[in-house]
Amino acid sequence: MRGNLPVPSHRLSDLVLSIADNKQMLGLRYAEWATRAPSLEADIAAAAMGLDDLGHSRVLYGCLEPLGADPRGLERESDPASLRALPYFDEPWTEWAQFVAANAVLDTAFTVMIEACVNGEVEVLQHRLRKMLLEERYHFLHGRSWLKSRIDAEPLNRAWTEAIEWFGPPDGEVAKLHRDGKLSMGPRELLARLEERLESKSPNARVDWKGWDPVRRRSRPGAIDEQTFGMLRGLEEKKFAATKEG
Repeated sequence: MRGNLPVPSHRLSDLVLSIADNKQMLGLRYAEWATRAPSLEADIAAAAMGLDDLGHSRVLYGCLEPLGADPRGLERESDPASLRALPYFDEPWTEWAQFVAANAVLDTAFTVMIEACVNGEVEVLQHRLRKMLLEERYHFLHGRSWLKSRIDAEPLNRAWTEAIEWFGPPDGEVAKLHRDGKLSMGPRELLARLEERLESKSPNARVDWKGWDPVRRRSRPGAIDEQTFGMLRGLEEKKFAATKEG
């Protein structure tokens, strides 16, 4: 499947699409825990954060056209592997520790990248994404508070590794976008900012950049489960139908 995907240039729209797809999947996975979390307060938080991230994804998708190059192709209608989401979201989470690791590490990694967009030189991102940083503060506080409960190391290490992969290699397109002024941070600065926010050092993760997919920003093959993909396509069809009727 990977060979059928377009090879990206140093387009900011490719990165924005990746943020949007990951935000969408994060919102869906949060929502799946709206009645399964360890407490009523956590149930409510999962539902609220899910709605936030689904809303953020729509704003991000709306930025693609103003950026001048929408990377979305027809393959997104039939191929789950065409979505640019991290492996962490491929399957529904089976334990609360997975939720917490995603909330603390991955959600914050996406926020750090959005911060780099807002503080870059691209006007549409400066204006449209700034509000997200305020809304994401609650997500960060929630994730950090649960992180202090000392969850299992496996999902936490996996989340850190995938965040590092998502930031990209030191000399990759994110680094170039940083040099061009479109982002205020490159991969090294993004990781340092993430560690600073979480007051924790990332594990000594070894990333195989030779096997890294620059389109999907991941090294592990796979795709979201068919049930989730079908739900996503159903949401798209309903949105399209509503637009036509309007």
